[in-house]
Amino acid sequence: MGVKSKAAAAILVLLLFLGSLWLHGGLDYHWDSCFKGYNEVNQIPQLSNRSEADGAMGTRVLEECPGQNFQTSVLLHHLLAAADFTSDVLLQPYLSSWDELVKFMEALGPMVGLISKEIKSKTTIIRELAMMAEKSPEAELSPKHPADSVSRDTGNKLQASQNVTAYHSVRSMIWFEQDQGRVDFNQQTDSGCRTLLRLHRALLWLKLFLQKLAETPESGRLGSPSELCREAYQNTLAYHHTWFVRRAAELAFIAMPERGFFYRLVCVQNQEELNVVLTSVVHAIGEIYDRTQGALEENGMLDLP
Repeated sequence: MGVKSKAAAAILVLLLFLGSLWLHGGLDYHWDSCFKGYNEVNQIPQLSNRSEADGAMGTRVLEECPGQNFQTSVLLHHLLAAADFTSDVLLQPYLSSWDELVKFMEALGPMVGLISKEIKSKTTIIRELAMMAEKSPEAELSPKHPADSVSRDTGNKLQASQNVTAYHSVRSMIWFEQDQGRVDFNQQTDSGCRTLLRLHRALLWLKLFLQKLAETPESGRLGSPSELCREAYQNTLAYHHTWFVRRAAELAFIAMPERGFFYRLVCVQNQEELNVVLTSVVHAIGEIYDRTQGALEENGMLDLP
C-alpha cells in the first residue's frame, strides 16, 4: 500500500472513530403510534421577506426542492410543530426535525455524513424508550397527575387529553424518567434525558453554523462554510470533546462543500435569498433549543455524564 493510500485509510479510520465519539459518548423513522398530540400535515411554511424596492414585508412560499433528499420546508415544518406546546417541546416532531437535519449533513459528503450516524443512534434510543413505555401502564400520565407541573403553562393542553404518554414531550419525559429513577447523575446511562442532552448540544452547533452561513459580514467577505462550521464547533461542541476528537473534527470540516453547494441544497440563487431561508430555520431551531435548555436546566441535567 502506497503512502497516499495509507494516509487515506488512516483518515477514514479516524473519522469513523469520530462518529462513535461525536456527542461525548455517543451523539428509522416510523414512529406514529407513540404520540397522540402531533398530527403531521404537509403544510408548506411561509417565510417573511423584505422587498428592497418598497420596504414592505412580503411573503413567499418555501417550496419543495426537487431531486434531493433534504428539504428545508420539511425541516421547518417539523420544527414549528415541535414548538406547538407553549414552553415545551413535542418529542415526535423534534426527532423528525433531526431526521431532516441528518439528511442535511449526509448531503455534505461522506466525511461530514459520518457524524450523522451517531445522531441517528441517539434518536433511535429515545424512540425505542418511547415504544417500550407505551406498552407499560406506568408510563401513562393522568391529566390530574403532578406531571402537569412539568409542563407549567402547558397544563391546559395536557388536561385536554385524557392520557398523555411519558415521552409525549421533553418535560413529560424528564418527569417520568426522574420518577422512575432512570436518570443517573453519576454515571453514563441510556436514559432519554442523557440522550436528549447530547442531541441538544449538537443542535446548538448546527444552529450557530446555519446562522453564520446566513450572515453577510459588513466587510462583504463571505467566510467559507468550512471556516464557519469550524468556528461554530469551537464555540459549542468542542467544549465537551477530548483533544483527539477535536482534531478529528477538524478533518471532517475540511471536506465541507463550498457556498454554492448550499445555495443549491436550500434552493436559492444568492446570499440574500439564503439569508431569508436560513434565518427562519435558525429562529425555529432557537425556539426549540431555548425551551429544551430551560427544561434541562430546571432539573439540573445540563451536565449529565
